[in-house]
Amino acid sequence: MQPERTRLAWRRTTLSGTVAAVLAVKAALHGGVTPAAVVVCALCCLFWLGFVLVAQFRIRCLAQPAPPALTPRLATATVLGTVALALCAVLLVV
Repeated sequence: MQPERTRLAWRRTTLSGTVAAVLAVKAALHGGVTPAAVVVCALCCLFWLGFVLVAQFRIRCLAQPAPPALTPRLATATVLGTVALALCAVLLVV
């Protein structure tokens, strides 16, 4: 039961990250298309794509009968991607 709950949590987190990335792109382009806005949008999309790839990999691992534990490398990639998206959000607000 635990792997299924964890898999669903990864899906919810991916959905939340998708909504946040879309809102970030919308906020960046609200004032018009500028080079800085395009760079921030590209970074947000890149970090979002990285997070989605990590999440999909983990979801596939959790579908196994005996899923392996989360590796430190994967956990670090997830945390860094989340922090990078948060930094993009800060850049958009400021």
